[in-house]
Amino acid sequence: MKNSGDSRRFEPRWRWAEFALVFGSLCGLIVGAASWFYTRGYILYYGDAQAHLNISRSILDSRTPGYDQLGTVWLPALHVLCLPLVGNPRLWSSGLAGTIPVAICFVAGGVFFYYAAREAYRSALAAAPIVLACFALNPNILYLASIPMTEIVFFAGLAALLFALLRFQRTQNGGLLVLGVLASWFMSLTRYDGWFLIPFAALMFAWFTKRRKIAVFIAFGALATLAPLYWMAHNWWETSNPLDFYNGPYSAAAIQGNHTYPGYHDWGLAIEYYAAAAKLCAGSALIVLGAVGFFCAAYRKALASMLFLLFTPVFYVWSVHSSKLPVRPPTLWPHDYYNTRYGTALIPLAAFAVGAIVLVLGPRARRIAPLLVLLAIAPWLLHPSRENWISWRESQKNSVARRMWTEQAASYFAGHYQRGTGILAPFGDVTGIFCRARIPIAELIHEGNGPMWMLATSRPDLYHPAAWAVAQQNDFVSRALNKTPVSYLTVQTIHAHEAPVLQIYTRQHR
Repeated sequence: MKNSGDSRRFEPRWRWAEFALVFGSLCGLIVGAASWFYTRGYILYYGDAQAHLNISRSILDSRTPGYDQLGTVWLPALHVLCLPLVGNPRLWSSGLAGTIPVAICFVAGGVFFYYAAREAYRSALAAAPIVLACFALNPNILYLASIPMTEIVFFAGLAALLFALLRFQRTQNGGLLVLGVLASWFMSLTRYDGWFLIPFAALMFAWFTKRRKIAVFIAFGALATLAPLYWMAHNWWETSNPLDFYNGPYSAAAIQGNHTYPGYHDWGLAIEYYAAAAKLCAGSALIVLGAVGFFCAAYRKALASMLFLLFTPVFYVWSVHSSKLPVRPPTLWPHDYYNTRYGTALIPLAAFAVGAIVLVLGPRARRIAPLLVLLAIAPWLLHPSRENWISWRESQKNSVARRMWTEQAASYFAGHYQRGTGILAPFGDVTGIFCRARIPIAELIHEGNGPMWMLATSRPDLYHPAAWAVAQQNDFVSRALNKTPVSYLTVQTIHAHEAPVLQIYTRQHR
């Protein structure tokens, strides 16, 4: 009796120690990784990372600040998460205003992922640490967790939803349905993958519940759908088109235009190209171990969690096939780097599947557990160069020209610009110049400023409130300035390899 009482008394302490170990390990890992990437200047290599920060900053810092600056194409969760920090010029300029909230999401998602594995593999205590290690030690994950991008933010919601599903299956606690809805909202306001997962999450909750299955399906589905409905209402409010994010002028469909690419309306190529990107992101060893684990899970009839995690990679294959979203890994024609980071969606699935190997091995698992982790991360241990981290390599290769002209233009403005004189510039990659130079976005006139922008670009010869203008060759601003009687003169031209010429103009005084 005494031993039984002691075990009950110390069990809560063990649970807190377990949580502290998982939480502390994740914090230490991401602090080390983010510091490494930050000190080498990699935080804002992705153009999208810079753009996410600028959108968030413009909500606070703009000639027309406020809600309208959220835009319509990119979902708002990351931009809102950055708001508490992005007002600080140093954190904005360095990218840390985005690194910190994304790193927090990495830790939160990792904790949920660990406890989801504990729920799935309750009889195999070694499974959860292996699952977490296979995921968190991947350098592509660590890079994306250190920069202001949405993949890891989405993962935090996905892991929370997976945990809610698996714990609900065992406990039937209604509070887990609430957690599932909140996680679904978070995902749906981070990436459009979340919209795709709503009916499958509703089906799984209904499948797991022991009573009123139809009511649970309808209730979860209806509540979770409120997030997509909100975003469509937002698009309608901003543009009068509730589907502007899908078919508007800044949507992926508009950017791709009529250009075709491998996998578009071809299921075989869509699968091949996405699988190649996933292999580069996850590593061959983890994919092989994940495949073995998948069959182990099927043997032990524990496939539910893996089937749910499979839906996100399926969404990307479908998007390549049908939604004008190309994925171009360097191992396949045309041998360049584009959207390869989407392959990271396979990593949670593969990592979770490795835990099923432990489930089958039983008591012998503790001896083989470290070996499974070493095998999973073997590609990164054998070839530790960052050149092999496809997410970093993509950001580095595609940003060479942008980083060059951003640096030169920022240096020019730092030496010539006087606050209050104003700059006419498009809100896109060019805005990174002013982030680098720590010039407030309120100094700019851009697309988000409504009538002021339309007047300044339609008749710059008559209405020219900005003393400066910045444009890339043949973009909207350059065409507007070139089609009217001369009101702005080019004072600086910056050439970068394989990039449009950047031009800096100053207004003539008459």
